[in-house]
Amino acid sequence: MQIYFHSRLCPYLPRVPILVEGTVYEIQQYYYMLLIMQTAHAKNQNNFIKGHRHNCTIHNCNLYFCIMPPACLWGSSEDVWRKMLSKEIKYKHSKSSLDKHPSLRPKMRAMLLDWLMEVCESYTLHRQTFYLAQDFFDRYMLSQSDVQKDQLQLIGITALFISCKIEEIYPPKITELAFVSDGACLEEEILQMELIMLKALNWDLCPETVLSWMKLYIQIATLYDVTNLLVPQFSQETYIQITQVLDLCILDINSLDFKYGVLAAAAFCHFMSADVVQKVSGLKWEAIETCVNWMAPFVETMMCYESAQLREFGQVPSEDRHNIQTHVDYLCMLVSLKDAQEKQSKSLEPLFPPTPPSSAEKPS
Repeated sequence: MQIYFHSRLCPYLPRVPILVEGTVYEIQQYYYMLLIMQTAHAKNQNNFIKGHRHNCTIHNCNLYFCIMPPACLWGSSEDVWRKMLSKEIKYKHSKSSLDKHPSLRPKMRAMLLDWLMEVCESYTLHRQTFYLAQDFFDRYMLSQSDVQKDQLQLIGITALFISCKIEEIYPPKITELAFVSDGACLEEEILQMELIMLKALNWDLCPETVLSWMKLYIQIATLYDVTNLLVPQFSQETYIQITQVLDLCILDINSLDFKYGVLAAAAFCHFMSADVVQKVSGLKWEAIETCVNWMAPFVETMMCYESAQLREFGQVPSEDRHNIQTHVDYLCMLVSLKDAQEKQSKSLEPLFPPTPPSSAEKPS
């Protein structure tokens, strides 16, 4: 199966009102539609265009693409945004991923992800490694039903095992991952679960994570030396602050209500102006407003704790320290946040429920 992108067919196709499932992008205005056309062979490309100008069967036609998308000075802006936006459609995630698992609770997911962050820090793994594992885990759970809680740790460590192979130059050995589970997961079980998970995910292992979106936004916003992309073109401290907010948010299953690109833009919005966020993401304010408001308590909670600090990681170069996944007491933060939200919701309730009038006072 090959994928071709054409704009020549656009005059013959109705305009779809949205880009990605309800997300309003600034780049929808004054731009042509980018059509994703799937064909079995490359030679069918021209035949499709010549013979189906007016009666087209389109597999996916809900992707808009900007003639001048947010600038990516190190490469083709069109190629970058086309690829990333198409993945927003392809890779599905949802907060309903645990609905088909009666024995599981959102708190169990939070505890598992918090533990995976701790494992990542112990083995000096990259942030992207963790976020790939989180995506694999959530998409796997969305595809399954009635998973028992005693399988949760095995699924989580297997997701990390897979993501390490993809992202890390020197991934930890399977014996090390089995060891950190304190005997709960055997090497053979991890290998068996790996095959099960890969089949369930249909071998779709290249999502654009929350982190990859955020890194794109922050690079576009602050890039000043396009000739040297190996050196971070932004404040490492600011990067750490934003990623820790995302770390806390991702523990809450409600974060899966939002597209990864929107979630990253909302986090970015709490540290930059809305104009900058719109410029680097192509997202209008109304597209991220709900997510920004939802995220506000998480940001406030993070501010109540000690500010993020860059850490030393042995053999890790100083310019790469910010890319290593760190772990703080996120679970404690999440619990205090939920308690505060619960108290606030109770304070908004009336002290005494309204009393209905007596029968004598009722109108006849």
